[in-house]
Amino acid sequence: MKVILSQDVRNLGKVGDLVRVADGFARNYLIPRKLAMVATENRIKEYKHLQAVAEAKKKKAVAAAKKTAVKLNGQTVVIKAQAGEQDKLFGTVTNNDIAQALVKAGFNVDRRDVVIEEPIKFLGQFPVKVKVATGVDAEVKVTVERA
Repeated sequence: MKVILSQDVRNLGKVGDLVRVADGFARNYLIPRKLAMVATENRIKEYKHLQAVAEAKKKKAVAAAKKTAVKLNGQTVVIKAQAGEQDKLFGTVTNNDIAQALVKAGFNVDRRDVVIEEPIKFLGQFPVKVKVATGVDAEVKVTVERA
């Protein structure tokens, strides 16, 4: 029996996949748990149409993300922090601090999208990666100055 998966099923497929399974597995497990639906001609056509629409939306989103990444690349963000002797900070500069500085600069960035390779514990300039979208990254320079 051919079914279209409504949810990810381990060792079977991901959402929207058209898979062939045993009749009993489909009737007794997948369909009652709403993990899949029977693949009729109309549902297959509808599924293909929805896939095409989703692909078009994905392309638009990636194009917009690339434009944002181009604007974001090379941006310099200044963060003021208290530091002791030998330019060592009292604490660290976190991804949340960097995200807030980018929001003030006019970019819509979530703290989870800011990737810091090593903790920033000293004054100076550091490169930081920002994930704009899946597969689209930008690099921002973070300058930490004495408050």
